[in-house]
Amino acid sequence: MWTKPYGMKEGFLIGGGLIIIGLILEMMTGPIDWDVFRWPVNGIVLIGFLTIIAVAFLLRKKVYAFRFISTYQAAIPALVYVIVLTVIMGLTRQEPRVGEFGSGTEANGTWLNNMLTFWSFVLIYVYMSMILGSVVLRRLSHLSSWLRDIPFLLNHLGLFLAMTTATLGNADMQRLKMIVVKGEPEWRALTIQQQIVEMPLTIELKDFIMETYDDGSPRRFASDIQIQTKSGKNIQTTVEVNKPVEVDGWKIYQYGYDTQMGAMSQTSILELVSDPWLPLVYTGIYMMLAGAICLFIFGGKKKNVNCKSSNSK
Repeated sequence: MWTKPYGMKEGFLIGGGLIIIGLILEMMTGPIDWDVFRWPVNGIVLIGFLTIIAVAFLLRKKVYAFRFISTYQAAIPALVYVIVLTVIMGLTRQEPRVGEFGSGTEANGTWLNNMLTFWSFVLIYVYMSMILGSVVLRRLSHLSSWLRDIPFLLNHLGLFLAMTTATLGNADMQRLKMIVVKGEPEWRALTIQQQIVEMPLTIELKDFIMETYDDGSPRRFASDIQIQTKSGKNIQTTVEVNKPVEVDGWKIYQYGYDTQMGAMSQTSILELVSDPWLPLVYTGIYMMLAGAICLFIFGGKKKNVNCKSSNSK
């Protein structure tokens, strides 16, 4: 073990070591405070991260560890850890952070209920992103056939973009609640700590709509609202559950209402979400889809070419 060249065993040990380091950091410092990484800090961190990957690639012939991270012996174990942690995240209820969009860094629930602030989770994602960046640079330095290289680069570069921007973009994501009363324009929203935030838009509830089943339980509820923005937009629209309205980078969701009043509610609770890095995450996902399509098309062509060559012999 730990004799060059490293194999899968060393790859799994490196990933396991990062998880242990993450657990130690979690116990010593608490969960990651993403508020520290708000723009422009996360932009600076991204530039620094890209620089580290580039330097590591340039030094790969002198430093074996840098050469190792661009191999499948490093990539496969890291991917296994990423998949396991992501599955755990999907199977456990994720609670919002106490420190989200305000002071304080303590998180609700256990480590597994706050995976985005869990050091081990973030370290594994950073390690996987570094591997992807190194693999992309390695492939770019050995381009051979565009039929084979383009799908590979789209898949790996897309995954790299999605992972890095989703992680760093978490610092700038805002999730607020706004309570609007019929006929009264509202421009203030509440953070998780019940702190008041003045919004760049005003929302007025025009009418609350509820449709019920025969037993009286709600089947559908929505709000007719009027939105006025500082940029001069005046929008009359209806927002309901799972059908948000997007205005100036904010998605407005129907969240709740006055349950005691039911269909006669004069109050509507809206959720306002801003995630400025989300377009970059989607770009990475679309690149992976494009890579899969290219692989299907070009892979089929390559197979046909190989078949024709074999038949001609």
